[in-house]
Amino acid sequence: MSSAVVVTPGRRLGLTQEYEPGSGTYARNGMIYASILGLRKTKQPSETSQDDLSQTQEKPTIYVERRNTKYAIPVIGSEVLARVVRINPRAASVAIMMVDSAPCQEEFQGVVRVQDIRATEKDLVQMISSFRPGDIIRAEIISLGDQRSYYLSTTKNEHGVVFAQSDAGNSMIPISWEEMQDPKTQAVEKRKCAKPMV
Repeated sequence: MSSAVVVTPGRRLGLTQEYEPGSGTYARNGMIYASILGLRKTKQPSETSQDDLSQTQEKPTIYVERRNTKYAIPVIGSEVLARVVRINPRAASVAIMMVDSAPCQEEFQGVVRVQDIRATEKDLVQMISSFRPGDIIRAEIISLGDQRSYYLSTTKNEHGVVFAQSDAGNSMIPISWEEMQDPKTQAVEKRKCAKPMV
């Protein structure tokens, strides 16, 4: 066994010429990649006789062992990271990906209602000026909601959009609490930005 290294899905682990792909991996175009989050490990081929070695040259097996991770379930008061799936004038539908600092094993559905976006001037809030599909937001769970969705709030300063792409497809940076800018095209788009966490 070799020393273990933490790897994430999609991480390149080695060549199929040098290793056999094991559990938690997949091979594509001569490369072996991690398919799960865990520890990268290798296992040497089992001891075989000289007759067996003459027929096939065995390679070590590379695999990813899942760590003892806990998967999260959202509860009221939890801080979540979610991806905006779609918006309408009254609410944004989101897919919750992380609760506090733990990943969700499955995506939970959430809703950010227009009245839960900002703490002040709630009647002036427009959904299109706050979120867009594809944005990653930080929010707080305020209610278990209905059978389908949790209700989320972004009224705190540290809640809102943490990652967004411009219409040109570039990652944007926040320039104020309600605007993000594409550093390449200099285009400015409206968003309810999260205060950066230091």
